[in-house]
Amino acid sequence: MAGITPQLPLNVDNIDGHYKLIKSYKNTVRQNFKNLILTSPGERMMDPEFGVGIRNYLFENTSIELTSQIEARIYEQTSKYLPFVDVTNVSFGMQSGDEVGTANALNVTISYYIIPLQFYDNLEITTPVY
Repeated sequence: MAGITPQLPLNVDNIDGHYKLIKSYKNTVRQNFKNLILTSPGERMMDPEFGVGIRNYLFENTSIELTSQIEARIYEQTSKYLPFVDVTNVSFGMQSGDEVGTANALNVTISYYIIPLQFYDNLEITTPVY
């Protein structure tokens, strides 16, 4: 079966050819959505406005104003770059623990609906602070 796009991060795959491919539209939208959230504005060539830049908020003091700003940026970027995706909910959670990599991390869970596919999904992103 032919693929739609390479799966990121790139991995060599003998089945699909040179790189492992994503074969469903649901997973393609999920990967594109994740890239939109993780890409910082100015990072993408030829489109300096692209991206939420969730990592830019890592060292900010967590507050209602900050979470509102991030949420607004997610809605704005999604409507501009993924107009076929309807964000239904954005929730934030703080995680703290004794394990390495879990202390002081910001969890963002985005619930969304892919309109043409009539499919609901959740995207969870954890940004650790080391």
